[in-house]
Amino acid sequence: MPADVNPGIHQPHVIDFLRTRRSRPSKTLSTPVPDRATLEDLLVMAARSPDHGKLEPWRFIVLERPALVRLAAQLPDRAAALGLAADQLPKTQAQWSGANLAVAVVSCPKPSPKIPEIEQIYSAGAVCLSLVNAALASGWGANWLSGWPSHDRTFVEQGLGLTAAETIAGIIHIGTATTLPPERPRPDVPAITTWMSE
Repeated sequence: MPADVNPGIHQPHVIDFLRTRRSRPSKTLSTPVPDRATLEDLLVMAARSPDHGKLEPWRFIVLERPALVRLAAQLPDRAAALGLAADQLPKTQAQWSGANLAVAVVSCPKPSPKIPEIEQIYSAGAVCLSLVNAALASGWGANWLSGWPSHDRTFVEQGLGLTAAETIAGIIHIGTATTLPPERPRPDVPAITTWMSE
């Protein structure tokens, strides 16, 4: 029986990946980056995420190097307009200006009498993680970021073309990993788990 129709088939390589998956810091990602066909395949994998009602309450904006540089140039004016502290600009601007490829996952909930908006937003978050995992499992480095520009309405509407009803669920940076980051502390799962037997 094919693996895709038999939920009982054990896939140890997938389990090993999930046990050890580790995002790569965006500042350590370099070229080459996925070409269009490769990235489209990653997006197809990311779109296989929980989506109650089949509403597809998300979309993708692929940000290539020229677009990232253009957007990075807008950040000083936006930081000033928002009254942000001076130390809130350099690191964020470097994330955009130093990137070679990123995908903005846009949350765009659809009117539905059955599926609450919050569940649609969760679906967009699931797409973000699926895209990161698809990239990592395919041998690329990837990182899910956001930051203040993602929540600035002027920036996302004028710079990225979002509508007033849309938000950024995440900016997924993808490229070639140049370093292997050290393992970081992980949650104490027993401490945050409640078991209910009845």
